[in-house]
Amino acid sequence: MNNINENIKLKGQFNIKHIRDGKVIDERTYDNIIVNGGKAAVAGLILNDVTGIDKFDYIAIGTGTTEENATQTALVNEVMRTNATGSRVTTTVTDDTAQLVATFNFSSSYAITEAGVFNASSNGIMLCRKVFSAINVGNGDALQITYKIVVS
Repeated sequence: MNNINENIKLKGQFNIKHIRDGKVIDERTYDNIIVNGGKAAVAGLILNDVTGIDKFDYIAIGTGTTEENATQTALVNEVMRTNATGSRVTTTVTDDTAQLVATFNFSSSYAITEAGVFNASSNGIMLCRKVFSAINVGNGDALQITYKIVVS
C-alpha cells in the first residue's frame, strides 16, 4: 500500500510598476499573505455549489500601513479598486497560476502602501493583502499591478 502525502498550497505574489510619462520609474515584486477569508473562499469555489462566492477579479490599492495578518478582511484605507484581466499562466505545472493584471491611473496624489485582491467591485471577500513602502503617485501617473496566486 502506498502512503500518499500531498499538500496543496496557495502562494501570493505581486509585481507593481510605477509609470510616469510612459516610462517605468520604479518596479517592485513582493510575496504576500493569503488571508483566512480568502482560503475559505477558495475551498468553497472548489465545491462549485457554494452560493455567494464570486471569482476573485478585482485589485484594490490603498494608503494603509497596518501590517498584514491572516484575519484581515479589507484594506486599511482603500482609495481605488478596479476590475482586473485574469488568465491562467504556468509557474511549475501547466496553468497552475491565476494571474490578474490591472492598471490604475491617477489624477490626484497618493502615497500608495497596500494592495489586495477581492471578489467584488466593493466590499466582498479579500483573498490576499500586502503592505509595502510608499509609492508616491501624482496626476498623470499610473500603477500597473500583476498579482499571481500560485497553486503548488
